[in-house]
Amino acid sequence: MEFDPLSPNVRDNPYPYYAYLRRYAPVYHIEALDCWAISRYEDVVHVLKNPDTFSSASLLTALLGDLNPLPGVPFMIGSDPPVHTRLRKLVNRAFTPRAVAEMEPRIRAITKELIEGLAGGDEFDLVRELSTPLPVIVIAEMLGVEPERRRDFKRWSDDLVAAATGFVMGEERNRIARSMTEFRSYFEQAIETRRGQPGNDLVSALIRAEEENQALSAREILAMTILLLIAGNETTTNLLGNAILALLDHPDEMAKVRARPELIPNLVEETLRYDGPVQGLFRQTTRAVELAGRHLPAGTRIMQLYASANRDERVFSEPDRFDVNRDTSAHVAFGLGIHFCLGANLARLEARIVLEEIFRSFAGLERKETHVERIDSFALRGPKSLPLRFTARF
Repeated sequence: MEFDPLSPNVRDNPYPYYAYLRRYAPVYHIEALDCWAISRYEDVVHVLKNPDTFSSASLLTALLGDLNPLPGVPFMIGSDPPVHTRLRKLVNRAFTPRAVAEMEPRIRAITKELIEGLAGGDEFDLVRELSTPLPVIVIAEMLGVEPERRRDFKRWSDDLVAAATGFVMGEERNRIARSMTEFRSYFEQAIETRRGQPGNDLVSALIRAEEENQALSAREILAMTILLLIAGNETTTNLLGNAILALLDHPDEMAKVRARPELIPNLVEETLRYDGPVQGLFRQTTRAVELAGRHLPAGTRIMQLYASANRDERVFSEPDRFDVNRDTSAHVAFGLGIHFCLGANLARLEARIVLEEIFRSFAGLERKETHVERIDSFALRGPKSLPLRFTARF
């Protein structure tokens, strides 16, 4: 079986391909991306726990190439210790469990406003009308983006994700390059303004942040806003879309959650395991290594497949079964080790709140269309749109 994450068949359902890789080719060369796919749980965990051997330094180059709006500037997700250690310490305080928990009232208010603002009738598009605008508004407010610029903010976010996780060519590539310049100019001005007039937003907090007498430079703060745009929006959007799709495909599990809303946090975790929003990311070997019997020279680019690891039958019983009562503690959807997703608590909170409000607001949810088109990405997975119909609104 040929595995090409850029092909429509793989994008539609990659999991049979992952199962084949785990069984027959646990270290597989992807010609289209010129990298080696790592598919077994044990090997993915080994990669994540050994950043000295499997470097993240080339991640942004692998994802963005010449569309990187800040070439030469270290991004936290694309750096190794000691640079990564310094950046992580400086931004950690904005994403502590307590700091994220304090955001719950505002996130719930935004969710209720979006649901109340849905057009009349008995249907809505989950992606367009709820799961996309919510994280955009949350991150925009965190960064102090004016409400009138949210449309631009969303466009910049979409363009960054397209540049990082898909192939863009021709005029589309030129348009995204112009969009990156526009984004950069906006936030460079915002950072300069906040230095003189600090507010309660995250940009101001990053300017003030100090750890061991070190501070973030303007370009490092800009890099953090880019990272938040990429990771803070699309992850939650896809997580919510995948969760609702999984429930619609498993009505018995939907009934369990409706009967016991306290299962929603575990529903979120099982969705992360069963159909996670991030399929995989890149690393590069710093020395010659052996994985699953395959020799990889120094400088080899690999793609650790989180979504395949989370379906590994060696770790999860009946991995292709969606079970909201499952013990999901071993999943690696948010990574592991020093690069564990900084925004994991925020994504979990947003997903829990939206799912709680959906179950409180709608009865008899069902798909309006049989086929669901997935987003055009080799690294991310979620529905492009998800038109839903409901029988009653509470």
